[in-house]
Amino acid sequence: MIQLREHQNTVVDILDKNSKGQIIVPTGGGKTMCMIEDAKKVSGTIVVVAPRILLAEQLSSEFLEILDNVSVMHVHSGETTHFSSTKASDVCMWDRYTRGDKIIFTTYHSLHRIQESYIHIDTIYFDEAHNSIQKNFIEAVEYFSMYADRCYFFTATPKHSNTPMKVGMNDYDIFGEVLVNVPAPQLVDQGHILPPKVVIKEIDVADDSRFSYEKDCDHILNTIDDLDVDKILICARSTKQIVNLISLSDFAYELTQREYNWMYITSKTGAVINGKKVNREEFFNTLNEWGKGNERFVVLHHSILSEGINVSGLEAALFLRSMDYVGISQTIGRVIRKGDESKTYGLVVVPCYDKVGITTSRKVNAVVDTVFKQGQPAISVVKK
Repeated sequence: MIQLREHQNTVVDILDKNSKGQIIVPTGGGKTMCMIEDAKKVSGTIVVVAPRILLAEQLSSEFLEILDNVSVMHVHSGETTHFSSTKASDVCMWDRYTRGDKIIFTTYHSLHRIQESYIHIDTIYFDEAHNSIQKNFIEAVEYFSMYADRCYFFTATPKHSNTPMKVGMNDYDIFGEVLVNVPAPQLVDQGHILPPKVVIKEIDVADDSRFSYEKDCDHILNTIDDLDVDKILICARSTKQIVNLISLSDFAYELTQREYNWMYITSKTGAVINGKKVNREEFFNTLNEWGKGNERFVVLHHSILSEGINVSGLEAALFLRSMDYVGISQTIGRVIRKGDESKTYGLVVVPCYDKVGITTSRKVNAVVDTVFKQGQPAISVVKK
């Protein structure tokens, strides 16, 4: 039996007393377990909404490790061992002829298919709910906010709007009030997550006329050498930057010389481990195995690993690109999860050798100050 933390018990109690609202929990605070514990208490048809197929599959595995005697359907275009369809008619028929408690895992992209099925939803959990404000999703989100018996929006990074032309999570008619906001300093003090340590690495680039990929290679390797850690996440500026680093520079060779494994994943290139193309399942299984073990590795990505995906053991994140406050906060969340006893903080590193690095360093410091010192969520604002 899993013992809930104090703040998780608080969240579950609040869900029991409210039928709609926002739950703000920092990354690494165990919000999925709050959903699962609530789901154990309710009956009928439950829907769990994720921003990506990969995360929907991860949530399905986590829910089904604990829930039993429940029928499962996936509504998205990904592969799964469970019954799956993106046809509204299939959703309707499955719901009609399936007895007992039911749970549907879907994505924001496919949520409208469940809406079009017109089935009754008893409880719906929106994970990474800041995604729900996108114009392609908001109609279905608003529908379930109105017609589901219970509706909850989970996020570490709310998105608000200050214009009537765009919906934000400060539209309380749709998203409900903030039911609970768990401050990150509380979780640090209680030993559930680690504090981030920000390192701004100034790099002298005077009279450097080399190709950008050559400069990137040297600057990143020098940064890695200075860090002296084993498990590193690199947030690249673009897929092109990753491909050029690997194919045109000595980056992969130099990592191998330093006894690092290397891997990358983007929506355009797919997943690659030490030069070998693999499927996503093998990529994430390997990533988590290496994270839990003693292997040294560097993993590069553009955006896929920023949000929601649980990766074990990461010690440092290198920012090579600027992001909004949501992206920065989510990325920091990848490295503040507890590891072995020797890990006392999550390293957040910004190499500064161009204007992008300078801008990013300011944003990173602003997020750390807001979330980990003031104890407030990193709220981004949609302005137009």
